[in-house]
Amino acid sequence: MSLFRAILSIIALFSLALAPGAFATELLAKADTRMPAAAMYEPADIDSVSKVVVRKAERRLYLMDGEEVVRSYRISLGDNPVGHKLYEGDQRTPEGDYTLDWRNAESDFYKSIHISYPSERDRELASAWGLDPGGSIMIHGLPNGAGDLAFAYVGLDWTEGCIAVTNEEMDEIWQLVSNGTPISIRP
Repeated sequence: MSLFRAILSIIALFSLALAPGAFATELLAKADTRMPAAAMYEPADIDSVSKVVVRKAERRLYLMDGEEVVRSYRISLGDNPVGHKLYEGDQRTPEGDYTLDWRNAESDFYKSIHISYPSERDRELASAWGLDPGGSIMIHGLPNGAGDLAFAYVGLDWTEGCIAVTNEEMDEIWQLVSNGTPISIRP
């Protein structure tokens, strides 16, 4: 379903680009064509990453050295991004303080780093509703095999609750962030 929406969005944009009129021109002028923020930094600039901060409303992931932002990435979230993850299948990304606790180079997406969701509190909340809190919340790249359609994912919320970046950005995050790094996910 999400891939289908992404393809439809791309087709709609191309249709608007080819359609005459001020509406298409105005819509395309608003498109974000800036260079990704991560490209503004050189890897040598980083001594360490002490924490990761995600601001869901901004669709940004920040690598921090103390209080200094050393990298910033545009992210994609779940199809239902507003609010804290309550149960498996709600398409939300959790909010709160967690740890990046393990990684998988052979995941269904281009590399993945696990977020320690659910916490004990998350389990209690889901249990109170008689629901499963879910798990397997990750920071990851694009789906394996995206190939020529990789561009269609950028700027859309398409995950099932994970935090997604481009494959190139995932390579950089993979290299710079160690297991055990805290992650703070904010609304």
